[in-house]
Amino acid sequence: MKNLFKTLMPYKWTALLVLLLMAGQAFCEMNLPMYTQALIDTGIQNRGIEHIVPEAITVSEFEAASAGMSADGQAKWQNCFAADAGETNDAGTAIYRRREMTDDELTELDKTLLMPLVTRYAEKNGDTLAKAEASAGTGSGNVMDSSGKRQETNSNLLAMGIAYAGDCDAEAGLDLLAIQNSFMFRCGGLMLLMSIIVMAFTTLVSLLAARVGAGIGKDLRSRLFANVMSYSSAEMNEFKTSSLITRATNDIQQVQMTSTMMLRMMLFAPCICTWSIIKVYQTHAHMNFVIVTGVIAILLMVSVTFAVAMPKFRIMQSLIDALNAVSREILTGIQVIRAFGREDTEEERFDKANNDLYRNQLFVNRAMISITPFLMIIMYGLSIWITWVAAGKIDAGGMQVGTMTAFIAYSMEIVFSFLMIASMAIFLPRAGIAADRIYEVLNTETSIKNRDGAVELSPDDKGEIRFEHVSFRYPDAEENVLTDIDFTAKEGETTAIIGATGCGKTTLINLIPRFFDATEGRVTVGGKDVRDVTLQSLRDEIGYVPQKGILFSGTVAENIRWGDEDATDEEVRFASDIAQATEFIDERPEGFDREVSQGGANVSGGQKQRLAIARAVIKKPKIMIFDDSFSALDMKTDVTLRRALAEHSEGTTRIIVAQRVGTILHAEQIIVLDEGRIVGKGTHAELMKSCDIYRDTAISQLSEAALA
Repeated sequence: MKNLFKTLMPYKWTALLVLLLMAGQAFCEMNLPMYTQALIDTGIQNRGIEHIVPEAITVSEFEAASAGMSADGQAKWQNCFAADAGETNDAGTAIYRRREMTDDELTELDKTLLMPLVTRYAEKNGDTLAKAEASAGTGSGNVMDSSGKRQETNSNLLAMGIAYAGDCDAEAGLDLLAIQNSFMFRCGGLMLLMSIIVMAFTTLVSLLAARVGAGIGKDLRSRLFANVMSYSSAEMNEFKTSSLITRATNDIQQVQMTSTMMLRMMLFAPCICTWSIIKVYQTHAHMNFVIVTGVIAILLMVSVTFAVAMPKFRIMQSLIDALNAVSREILTGIQVIRAFGREDTEEERFDKANNDLYRNQLFVNRAMISITPFLMIIMYGLSIWITWVAAGKIDAGGMQVGTMTAFIAYSMEIVFSFLMIASMAIFLPRAGIAADRIYEVLNTETSIKNRDGAVELSPDDKGEIRFEHVSFRYPDAEENVLTDIDFTAKEGETTAIIGATGCGKTTLINLIPRFFDATEGRVTVGGKDVRDVTLQSLRDEIGYVPQKGILFSGTVAENIRWGDEDATDEEVRFASDIAQATEFIDERPEGFDREVSQGGANVSGGQKQRLAIARAVIKKPKIMIFDDSFSALDMKTDVTLRRALAEHSEGTTRIIVAQRVGTILHAEQIIVLDEGRIVGKGTHAELMKSCDIYRDTAISQLSEAALA
């Protein structure tokens, strides 16, 4: 999991900005239930009247209300109004207007003057029950005004106090409907403003999260590809091509998608949970035990699910690797499979790999998806429980309907935040494993790299190659593949290497461009150890034609120009002439603009080899290596091609690996390998006399006339 979070470090400032935006979004969202509560409790039930002190009152009612107050209460009551007896209502009755006061001052007066005003309301309406309740003053609840201030007192008593304020306003000639509409529009406007802010923050967060996710995917792909490009054959064999493809595609996609979701959901969940807890406390509903029970149930359920499903995630990625490997192998060898009638067998092998992955994914998906219905049960169960408890409090006068609504909303937000975390739990383990697999590649350095102080192979250095008692063993192998190889390939000459299949010919020539490094001894080019020369300068001087001709999608000319991007059309044609490729190229009307499909699937084996040779020739290297690169050519083309190479590559060291003796008859030096050791060295004539293995091979392949 550490590697998953490591991918976010380059974007830490963007992540911080996202966190701040989501904190603002959560704050605005948490205010919406508060305004809903105000609309219900104050806007609807209390007709938009927020406090028990009337906005206007008749002089007679003012005096009647003050009669039952204490001296301190009378002083505060008188201080509430501007005593201007000159103002009258439409009926000609003298009235007092409430002076300008802050919401905090009015809230404090709600507590101080509640009992005398409720008593006055009861006397005025002849309500003996109200008198009894006013005298008792029992029960506690709360109410919220449009500014968000909550006041804790008995709900029924407060409702009567506000009803008294409404009656006084009506007697003074105020329009109660206008007061109610004003409050409703004010709360509604604030809710609309908060919603717009939430929408803006959500849009910004989504854009930033998507940008970060895409950037992480781009960076990981670039770094992974660059690192793989530096790998030697040893690292490529360790990871396997199918696994590297999975890591570069499926694994990075998992990390990219989860990183976006982490910014959008995982950071948002703590913000909304924190604000919800604060708001739940501010409701003073005294039902926190319900939330605690729900959260504990959620955590237990998620923990059990994790314990069951976590081990399966790593297995899943391995099974994806296996499925990709089988798919790649079958598709690559489809012609051989058809030729041998093995379609059914290969389908069974694919079905086995597919079913193994299917069963693993089915188990994991069932385990993780089971979280959602259980969370829904917990969420709706809490809602029912809160409603049942709140109903009793409302009936007892200890809570108002709007408070219950707000508490349910905040409680659901808390549960929803844990639901988001649980949803992330479905993706985090798999993404964490995918990140580990990606960093396994990124943290693996190639075993073939430039030494400290490596020098450039200069143009003045000769192309002579020297193997000095070289031995080589593959990593983790018990025996050497090559043992005590010692010979010199002189500049301007052809050195041929021949031997039975598996004797180490390809391994030997792979030591020259440092696809591998010798285990013992050393390989030199121009007198310099290849390990002391920079890889770039070494490989710039080598024209390498692999055993299997590999072409790339593009035109014929583009494939030849791989050896020299700046080559002119004349140079391209000249190289193809030497490689005997011009004939088949000119057969098509497109000529050098003919499209080559991926892997060269639309050209023959011999044509692939000739284009690969032209690619090496156009490079004009000091060293040319042909790894059995003439095997697909007919004898006539083979002879013509080698003659053209000899004529136009004077001064170039040529190393040819071959199975056919006819290809190497005229080489200045022939190296005979057997089980990784040199058993013969010399010209064709010398080896016919001194090397039994070479002589037997030559006799089996050539006629007596050719041998003579």
